[in-house]
Amino acid sequence: MTDRTRIEELIADLRDGPLEVRRAATAELGESGEKAVEPLIDAMKAGNNDVRWYAARALMRIGEPAIAPLLAAMRTTDDRDFRRYATAALAEMGDAAVEPLVALIENADAELQPFAAMALCRIGEPAVGRLLRLMESPDPKTQERAVLLLWKMGETGGVPLTEAMEARAQCAKNR
Repeated sequence: MTDRTRIEELIADLRDGPLEVRRAATAELGESGEKAVEPLIDAMKAGNNDVRWYAARALMRIGEPAIAPLLAAMRTTDDRDFRRYATAALAEMGDAAVEPLVALIENADAELQPFAAMALCRIGEPAVGRLLRLMESPDPKTQERAVLLLWKMGETGGVPLTEAMEARAQCAKNR
């Protein structure tokens, strides 16, 4: 049996299997690595929210190799449910997802920015340093987005709003 055939069988289990079969398929797909990324994303695009949840869990296990393909799929898919489950997967990937998510904030990607913000808030502390550096941007709108996101993170992000605002004011003085 080829890897592709096995991956297709496991994705079919995500769609139709009983709970224990779905859980086992999620684990095996997560261990399959990069070769399972695109089929899992396709399953998320075409599936109901149950399938999306299990596929997102498998993508979380795969981790970093799934980040760029997930973001690319989010750009080409308008389905808000798909984007929510992709965001959840990215958030659980932690440190590895910080840079690509911050890039969405920095580039003011209007379609994906709210999803990136949600994921960064869930990631928490590992995103704080990068967001603080984003406040040094020469673009005031980028600085504002970073401040608001740090504020939204609150204690979870480890940076109270007053510190973030002071850092922003210091950046403005230094220009």
